[in-house]
Amino acid sequence: MSREKVTRTDVARVAGTSVAVVSYVVNNGPRPVAEATRARVLAAIESTGYRPDGIARALASGSTRTFGLIVPNIANPFVAALAHAIEGAAYRRGFTLLLGDSADDPAREADLVGTFLQHRIDGLLFYGVDRDHPWLDQAVGKVPVVVLDEPPAGPGIIGVRVDERAASAAATRHLIEHGRDAVAIITGPLEQQNARDRREGWRDALGDAARADLQIEGTYTRGGGYLAGRALLERETRPDAVFASNEQQALGLLAAAAELEVRVPEDLAVICFNGTTNAEYSIPALSTIEQPIEAISDRAIDLLIRSARAEYPVTVCDVELVRRRSCGCEYRRTPSERALRAASGSAGERRAAEQPAAERPTTEQVTVERTAAERPGSRTGASS
Repeated sequence: MSREKVTRTDVARVAGTSVAVVSYVVNNGPRPVAEATRARVLAAIESTGYRPDGIARALASGSTRTFGLIVPNIANPFVAALAHAIEGAAYRRGFTLLLGDSADDPAREADLVGTFLQHRIDGLLFYGVDRDHPWLDQAVGKVPVVVLDEPPAGPGIIGVRVDERAASAAATRHLIEHGRDAVAIITGPLEQQNARDRREGWRDALGDAARADLQIEGTYTRGGGYLAGRALLERETRPDAVFASNEQQALGLLAAAAELEVRVPEDLAVICFNGTTNAEYSIPALSTIEQPIEAISDRAIDLLIRSARAEYPVTVCDVELVRRRSCGCEYRRTPSERALRAASGSAGERRAAEQPAAERPTTEQVTVERTAAERPGSRTGASS
């Protein structure tokens, strides 16, 4: 074709179809197109270099095929991995993702919600600094909203989450199963609900053995874990195990233990919440609770697309307890399938599939108790 702007008429001529059929393919409707015809139109689009006018299409269809995602801190490896998975889930369904980083600032969260609405997004995914976010009210009724946590009470907002309290209890019980009887916790900032949930899980597992002097607060950073670790390990009577409330804290704790010549896991067993592929490459490799970020991402995007969203008020996803060396489990360092996939794409997947099962990390699915309204696929209506 010439350098002049290619139109749908040009595509229709090359494909041997009508302009209307080209429009149905480009807009994915409103009428179905036979697969053979669709293939001819897509081939014609490729050969002509046709690029649809996104603005015109949005005005005609009322849809920008764009979702907005707000996260608290993209520098956090777990948050970055989750955002990456959500972008992939949106892309596979033909949507573009706009990313907003609130930098742990509630006021910035509110500004981002308004900005995204001005960009005429088709849906909003929200992972908040905390669970008190009244500014979501400005989006309710305008676009579908999915909160990647416990949704606020009331109609119009649904949630996809894990039970952080139950998962933290499972992690703590695993340390107890290793025979540790002075199990400490490094909490997150306790003004945040997720930090309190993880602390409550620690208490649930320990019962009367949950000692106040074995609880220490820190930021969700390596520096926070390092400072908390020094404070715990420099005591005359120190713990023999620590549950760190996130992976970054655990990495800082390992650094503190190394400096103080505290052996992990011989002297100190360690496990953490929200593990990523980074946990496989620490010394020693970190045992962790891993969230199913791919399943969370797929579910969240599907809920934004569905027309009957109110039938699914909240989805609670199971987590995995991944046993590695830091807690005292036997472990041979071999990259997981996720790490290989991230590093090498399909070639990495093939190598992971070729690994003997005995060489892969030991994992245990942690299934939490939940009400019928919380089960995936539940049709019980809005949650209270």
